[in-house]
Amino acid sequence: MHFVKSKGILSSQNGMNLYRGCSHGCIYCDSRSLCYGMEHAFEDIEVKKNAVELLEDALRRKRKKCMIGTGAMTDPYIPAEEKLMHTRRCIELIERYGFGLAIQTKSDLILRDIDLLKKINEKTKCVVQMTLTTYDESLCRKIEPGVCTTERRFEVLCEMKKAGIPTVVWISPILPFINDTEENLDGLLDYCIRAGVYGIINFGFGLTLREGNREYFYSRLDRDFPGMKQRYIAAYGNAYEALSPDNIALCRRLHEACKENGIICDNTRLFEYMKTFEDKTIPPQTSLFD
Repeated sequence: MHFVKSKGILSSQNGMNLYRGCSHGCIYCDSRSLCYGMEHAFEDIEVKKNAVELLEDALRRKRKKCMIGTGAMTDPYIPAEEKLMHTRRCIELIERYGFGLAIQTKSDLILRDIDLLKKINEKTKCVVQMTLTTYDESLCRKIEPGVCTTERRFEVLCEMKKAGIPTVVWISPILPFINDTEENLDGLLDYCIRAGVYGIINFGFGLTLREGNREYFYSRLDRDFPGMKQRYIAAYGNAYEALSPDNIALCRRLHEACKENGIICDNTRLFEYMKTFEDKTIPPQTSLFD
């Protein structure tokens, strides 16, 4: 881990990453791709030591309240966050200044901050996004070794439901020939239904392979799934996208289950929902005819 002083914290779309790099060890992680220009080892996590000060300055200068997003590139709840508390301190600012929050993680450490998430959601909107890829717990420990398992993430989703906080699940990525099965999808959907999730984001059943993450992914296949690397090379070569042979059938099954259970699975609609600020402190206007 190393510390840097950053010049800015919020992107043009009001997203932020407090860390660069990750210790979750997910074998498929796209953030390892060289195109993102990370100049240090992925596991040597870069900490923006002045992130909290930068965020407070940015929020003070905002003319309009908006949703703040985090977790797209680096999980805000990597193990180092337990001591550093950068994420919690930033959420405190978001709550204090009356902004909304859309936060994405795979970690149950988010439960530490549920008090703040509830406060934000009472005034505006707080959306917790959780990634689920693998229903099988032993397989989860292989492909996502440094983070809590899927069953634990389901429990986190249930806690958010109890707290009245809306949740969105990312069923992505799915690894062809490994967990692209109806049984896996049905298990994940059962978790989503039981946890009362608001929506499911899915970009098809497969994964992306770019320079940087492809090499790491293949090295882990060699270690944990003998012969699977050769199967990928034969099926996909150097293609950027590796879709499951059963992609169409799995997509159909996903959409049917969402429709039956009132879960939104339109990506465009969900992203719009997560970036739309709502002010719950303003009473709704009533018509003269009510």
